[in-house]
Amino acid sequence: MPLRRTLWSQLALLLCIVLVYCLPATAQDAPEKHGRKYKAPPATSHIEVTVLKKFNGKPISNAAVIFDATLDGKDQGNLEVKTDPDGKAIIDIIPTGSSVRVQVIATGFATYAEEYLVTEPNREITVSMVHPQEQLSSYQDNQGKAATRKPGVQEPNRPTAPATKPATKPAAPAPAPPTTPQQPPNSDTTPKQ
Repeated sequence: MPLRRTLWSQLALLLCIVLVYCLPATAQDAPEKHGRKYKAPPATSHIEVTVLKKFNGKPISNAAVIFDATLDGKDQGNLEVKTDPDGKAIIDIIPTGSSVRVQVIATGFATYAEEYLVTEPNREITVSMVHPQEQLSSYQDNQGKAATRKPGVQEPNRPTAPATKPATKPAAPAPAPPTTPQQPPNSDTTPKQ
């Protein structure tokens, strides 16, 4: 009888050990709800901007292309990318469906800015840069003529016309009253007591 008892007790002990080791393995299959749920990032579009000179079609290297994106009224930030020797600036992080303001700044050329709606996964934009035009003025006729001044000069040097003489002759200035030089008092002229 004691042999049976030890056999059963050893069997029960073995069964308990097996259960203790198997319970964590079954617990791993149960879904845990810790932390936040993973949200995949939005789909992005591949945007390629090519910057060319309008007068000859050659690429402009090292031009600054600034992307300013907004999605559903929320600002997504902005990013500046320089063009390569082929005049291309490539960006892959703009969310699809966003509105993007593309601004191009190149030395010796007028700044370009345009708003684009990016709805497709690939977008190619070609920008033809022109030389700076004369600034518009509400005081003179604006025909879009090429600038005759160097960029950065705001006002032309205008010659000043000599003042015209009035028709009537101004009155002659009154003569100044004669002045006598004042002499310091001499000690000889003071009365003695």
